[in-house]
Amino acid sequence: MLTPSSNTVLEPLTAAMLAGVEGVTAHFARFRVTEISLADRAVAQFDDARLLEAAALLADARVNAIAWNGTSAGWLGFEADARLCQRIAEATQIPATSSVLALEEAFRAAGVTRFGLVTPYVDDIQDRIVESFRRRGFECVAERHLGERVNFAFAEVPAGTIAALVRDVAAARPQAITTFCTNLDAAALAAPLERELGVPVYDTVSAAVWKSLRIAGVDPRRVRGWGRLFTDTTP
Repeated sequence: MLTPSSNTVLEPLTAAMLAGVEGVTAHFARFRVTEISLADRAVAQFDDARLLEAAALLADARVNAIAWNGTSAGWLGFEADARLCQRIAEATQIPATSSVLALEEAFRAAGVTRFGLVTPYVDDIQDRIVESFRRRGFECVAERHLGERVNFAFAEVPAGTIAALVRDVAAARPQAITTFCTNLDAAALAAPLERELGVPVYDTVSAAVWKSLRIAGVDPRRVRGWGRLFTDTTP
């Protein structure tokens, strides 16, 4: 997993998801990310060179899959992650994916075209995410966001706040809801909210784990209790 430096959520969540999956381990490399906005300094954090350097360190551990566990393609365009993953695979000879590309794949596997979006981001980032999904053929029928730009602060959003946002967008009857930020502590809420609302909840940390397992030849259905992403979207 390629991890933003100020992220405190995705590593413990990933470890918890994999705790019951014998023979599978997760490994992490960080690069500096502190702010999520459209300012030049913030966009520059996601320059491919920084991620490629981190990926090269993971390759030394002879991992079976490399995932960019972040959501920057939401506002930079899905093509940015497609290019990055191709470059990682060429440089390391290890298959690569990202949270955003994995989420798109899960949506298509489940036949989702209308979705709800929950993030902690600011207005213009949220607008870019909605537009990026629209260009890929997905309609955002409801969205909620918190207007925060400090990446570290995303991890401090209470579970009750996240759940309330998910309930709000569920009222629009989307086919699925995504909690879209890998420093938002939302993944563990997916299963209970799915039972309550009757709508799949696909978290972006979960999506990175789901696709990485598939790349590594491990059945994602071995991850139990983390929501329908791991069961309903696995061929």
